Amino acid sequence: MNMHRMVSIRWKLTIAGIVIALLLFAGAACAIVFFYKLDFLILWVVQKKNIPLILILSAAAAGVGAVCGWTYGSVLKKRLDRLMETITIFERGNFVHRVVLRKGEEDEIGLMASRLNEMAGHIQRQIAALQKLSTEKAEMGEQLKKSAILEERQRLARELHDAVSQQLFAISMMTSTLTESPDLNAGKARKQITMVDKLAGNAQNEMRALLRQLRPATLEGKSLKEGLQELVEEIADKQSLDIRSEIEPVEGLPKGVEDHLFRITQEGLSNVLRHSQADSLSVKLGFYNKQIHLKITDNGIGFDANAVKSSSFGLKTVQERAHEIGGVATIVSFPGKGTQLEVKVPIIDHGEERRS
Repeated sequence: MNMHRMVSIRWKLTIAGIVIALLLFAGAACAIVFFYKLDFLILWVVQKKNIPLILILSAAAAGVGAVCGWTYGSVLKKRLDRLMETITIFERGNFVHRVVLRKGEEDEIGLMASRLNEMAGHIQRQIAALQKLSTEKAEMGEQLKKSAILEERQRLARELHDAVSQQLFAISMMTSTLTESPDLNAGKARKQITMVDKLAGNAQNEMRALLRQLRPATLEGKSLKEGLQELVEEIADKQSLDIRSEIEPVEGLPKGVEDHLFRITQEGLSNVLRHSQADSLSVKLGFYNKQIHLKITDNGIGFDANAVKSSSFGLKTVQERAHEIGGVATIVSFPGKGTQLEVKVPIIDHGEERRS
């Protein structure tokens, strides 16, 4: 017999019912014997079909106790299963779910269910506050970014003047010398042309460095779907990967949530390109059951998740970003089986949050 069932509350109450019924029967039998001053042997003498009556009555009492204990235990188990199911749902990050209290359940288990519902509402409000804070942080970042643009322009102007502009001026002076010098010979010309080529190469490297600094690394006013599609297309153009994407439009997301999901996707894709050695990659984004689901899957070499620290493969950064917006990040990987990163973020309806 399954030991898990034996230690469940239903089996415990069944056994308790049998024990209580047998004790009550024994007590009643003893009381009758003493009251009528009978011999205890009479309980064994009276038989039915060669079976002592006391055994028949004991079996009947045990059966009644087992039925009562099993029935009551089943009722309690169903109620506790509902609580366990709710706790499992909460562990997966879905705090919209509530335990439905039925009539006649105003006891300790019902109080636990009410407290779970209150806890879920409290967590919902905290998630809403986190998302609001992340949005305010993103908006503040935009303001700081605008104020920093002028300083960055001034810095770039100085860089262009001090480096590229002076090198271009030197190139111009040297080419003028080449064209205007009357006693220019081939050796001298070759030496000056080599210097011009070197200066031009230095100027080109400086310009590339400045352009890399100007390259945008955020959503830059695009929707989350547009930003993720652009990110996937950029990787597809530069890497020999079979990339499949299913990115659904999700309207009305707080800006802070959009920015964190975009950064998480960047980190996840970067980990795939740097570590996985995969030739196939899948990116999915959708909205289900009032949760944003982001999933990045590859068919790479994978790793032993139990042996790798949480800080490896950028997982720590992903988890921190997910937690900042009230989400849950999980990673599943096995050696030779690829890796799957999944992020779930509950989206709180503020009207519903006020009602809860």
